[in-house]
Amino acid sequence: MKNIRRSIQALLLLCLLAGCETFLDEKPDKAMVVPATLPDLQALLDNYPVLNENDPGAGEVSADDYYLTDADWESLYQEEDRRMYIWAEDRLFAEQSNDWFFAYRPVYTANTVLETLPLVPRTAANTAAWDNVKGQALFARGRSFLQIALLWSPSYDPATASTDLGIPLRRGTDFNAPSTRSSVQQTYDQILADLTEATALLPRTQVHPVRPSKPAAYALLARTHLALGNYAQVAAYADSALSLHPQLLDFNTLDTTAAYPVPPFNKEILFRSIMPTPSALNPSRAKITPSLYAAYAPQDLRRTVFFRDNGDGTYSFRGSYEGSLNLFSGVATDEVYLMRAEAYARLGQVDKALADLNTLLATRWKAGTFEPYSATGKEEALNLVLQERRKELLMRGLRWLDLKRLNSEGAGITLTRTVNGQTYTLPPRDPRYALPLPEEIIELSGMPQNPR
Repeated sequence: MKNIRRSIQALLLLCLLAGCETFLDEKPDKAMVVPATLPDLQALLDNYPVLNENDPGAGEVSADDYYLTDADWESLYQEEDRRMYIWAEDRLFAEQSNDWFFAYRPVYTANTVLETLPLVPRTAANTAAWDNVKGQALFARGRSFLQIALLWSPSYDPATASTDLGIPLRRGTDFNAPSTRSSVQQTYDQILADLTEATALLPRTQVHPVRPSKPAAYALLARTHLALGNYAQVAAYADSALSLHPQLLDFNTLDTTAAYPVPPFNKEILFRSIMPTPSALNPSRAKITPSLYAAYAPQDLRRTVFFRDNGDGTYSFRGSYEGSLNLFSGVATDEVYLMRAEAYARLGQVDKALADLNTLLATRWKAGTFEPYSATGKEEALNLVLQERRKELLMRGLRWLDLKRLNSEGAGITLTRTVNGQTYTLPPRDPRYALPLPEEIIELSGMPQNPR
């Protein structure tokens, strides 16, 4: 299997998304590189560095939960990192090993599995394993397409979705097939199709949360519909996920003296994946936005679980569900409770929204100190949910999604950063919310760049 993985990764490095006209003059024997059995396909899906450990961080770098001092900005390793921080219009990604490359690698693996699986007979003896493998591959592809769309496509607008530029929907392994950009509507239709089919195939639980399960797929469908503004579907899919896995972690049980208090693989995690900490978000540089830190009440345990006091009046983040410097970017039940609460609030079901919010917060405050929230109407309830969503889900790769979707609904959030005396702004619904595709991809494929 190591040879299979190396062969596939080598192919990716040479031609991923380039639409190469020719790859090799002489094709190797496919039997040497193509897996042929269910264990082979499962081994590809268990290639954790490809499937679980390289989620893109560009959205979190571009978001507003932190800031850099001038000295820290100057110390960033690459010019691309500095440009991303100030929302430059282009040249945000270094060549080759960048977020685009790492986001599409799982797509190639998933497509390899989906193309090979029909060659493996589905029998009475292997039905569960066969379906599980297909469900995992569909989940991996749908999840990757969603991550890519949230970074490189504009917010979903039903009036323009059929013409707005979406992403390349690579659904096969043929490197000679040219990459083209689908519409935003086609992009989300594919994501929903993949994840919906996955929910029917995946088991309720897996041997380990590095493999997706039915509740994880339901939760990801809820996240997708959140991006689309389909709140009835958000509530329904979040409810399906929580009906199977409602567990929450009581922060009163955590060791706040630990370097990283939240343990990895805790009971909230539905699907484990990692965002390697981008240079700009390294705790030695990134300072939490003061207004965000001030929003946590003294009895709110997240104030100490999530943050490290730098001793100079600033704070850095340490609350990753990965239990390390790396950032958790998977799916967890706290997010699902907040999605369902938001959907209920928007649908006018205030009591249900507050019930979900209070269920979560009771596990976040010092025991015996939390007083349940109340609200007089849907707008007040919604504001409470959105405030807690930001306080709970920071550094998860979700804030960029929230900025885009909330601004598309009129939130009017303007981002501002100052570097060396110069102020940079990102107004609501600015075209830069759809990040520029890496220049090398545009050059190789001929696809249109995002407008500026």
